[in-house]
Amino acid sequence: ATLVAAAEEFRPDVVHVQCFSANGAYAMPLANRLRVPLVVTLQGEAVMDDMDIYDRSLALRLALTRAGRKAAAVTACSRFVLEDAEARFGLAPGRGRVIPNGVELAEGVTAEPLSLPFERFVLGVGRVVEKKGFDLLLKAFERVASLHPDLGLVIGGNGPARDRLIAAAASAGLGDRVAFPGTLSRSQVAWALDAASVFVLPSRVEPFGIVVVEALRAGCPTIVSSRGGATEIVRDGVNGIVADPCDTAALAQAIHRALSDEGLAARLRHAGPTRAADFDWRLITA
Repeated sequence: ATLVAAAEEFRPDVVHVQCFSANGAYAMPLANRLRVPLVVTLQGEAVMDDMDIYDRSLALRLALTRAGRKAAAVTACSRFVLEDAEARFGLAPGRGRVIPNGVELAEGVTAEPLSLPFERFVLGVGRVVEKKGFDLLLKAFERVASLHPDLGLVIGGNGPARDRLIAAAASAGLGDRVAFPGTLSRSQVAWALDAASVFVLPSRVEPFGIVVVEALRAGCPTIVSSRGGATEIVRDGVNGIVADPCDTAALAQAIHRALSDEGLAARLRHAGPTRAADFDWRLITA
């Protein structure tokens, strides 16, 4: 009743569901009551939920399926997400449209340095959960650590897997070479992307990866997971490197290559901002 009263007072022209969950189940009858179009934007929630709620909840599966049929428009942040909706939730092929996420090309954030025990480092940033694959990044780093004795690893972010990662780094004898600064501010992320030798997105599955675009914008050589939508941003060997993070030997080789091949690193630093410009919010909103 409170939601209906608020909506009737606000009198929207469109009801837009951004990331479908219980909000979407409420939005459908609300849009019908208000007699306005319903737009559903999928951000990979059906594959990235930490509790795999869409595998466990029949109600949510049915709601998302119904929304895909009833909505005036369905958008997804990547082709990967759109195809998942078609395969798992009955979205009719051709019904949805990919509209990627964007970035401000000139964000205007003042960089705030992190206090680190090393100057040269590999960077990973995100929620520290199993699906983000930071344990895989740590294993890959173990493989390259002896080849680059001055190199550190920074895993920025927080989550339930963080304590296990800290323990694993210590157990591998890398406690002084792996930093876990916790949740980073926008200013700290900006500094880290600018200072890092390589950025790595090691996700076991990744719907899109906005931080990938941010890394490209910063001109940081970027390695992304082959499992998901980040491959729609990065073209292997052109503006980044694509690797399977579950093959930690291959991921380690990709990191070593980005660190050792100066010609490749220079090309990636040059190509990154050009690719990031394709995701300028001015273009995306248009």
